Amino acid sequence: MKKTIGFIGAGNMGKAIMKGLLSAQLTTPEQIVVYDAYEPILAPLHDELGIRVATSNQDVAQQADMIILAVKPNMITAVLSEMKQAIGTEKVLISIAAGVTLATIEGALMEQAKVVRVMPNTPALVNAGMSSLSPNTFVTEEEQADVVALFKSFGKAQIVPEYLIDAVVGVSGSAPAYVYMFIEALADGAVLAGLTRAQAYEFAAQTVYGSAKMVLETGQHPGALKDMVCSPGGTTIAAVHALEEGNFRGTVMNAVLAAAKKNQELS
Repeated sequence: MKKTIGFIGAGNMGKAIMKGLLSAQLTTPEQIVVYDAYEPILAPLHDELGIRVATSNQDVAQQADMIILAVKPNMITAVLSEMKQAIGTEKVLISIAAGVTLATIEGALMEQAKVVRVMPNTPALVNAGMSSLSPNTFVTEEEQADVVALFKSFGKAQIVPEYLIDAVVGVSGSAPAYVYMFIEALADGAVLAGLTRAQAYEFAAQTVYGSAKMVLETGQHPGALKDMVCSPGGTTIAAVHALEEGNFRGTVMNAVLAAAKKNQELS
């Protein structure tokens, strides 16, 4: 990718994206420029990754072709007001701020500004993220492809219409928390059955990881993969019965809907 990528904000998610770009060799350290209001983190970031450090938000916007806005939602309007003229209508602004709509971002920029709203998740920190990308009408197909490639550098990414972003939050953005709770519950059960705590967490986490990998790599329906494990009269179908008695699937569905509803309220 022969573009300069600018970052406004160098927190965990911003840093994860930088590392993903560099590890995938989509760009070079010299093609990344970053600024953060908390300046003490910038020099260590330069020393670690070799990227360029800017002197202000506006400096980033002037140097970069694509600008990734990785700041808190309540800072968006103020930050964009500093960069409005520098961004103009030719550069692509990518926002990963939760709950901040395309309309809100567009309202703080020049008319016909190019904006992509992205919802990543925290597994991006280990190069296993899942991101939805919602571009506005001014982003070209070539620019969309560049943004998809950028976010695929640390996981998977798909173009999703903005009206579906609440569902994305429920199934992806917030969902790592549900999975961690499931892993913890699996481990607690294993400890109750006699395993050590360290063994229990390793068995539980690896099993969740491997099961997810099978869904992605085999392309089979999760229900079919579940049926493969459930022998007649066996241990697994007994466990599935216990989960269904506790309304397992209905509870998970309600959790996804609760997160989606809350995100809609925040927008």
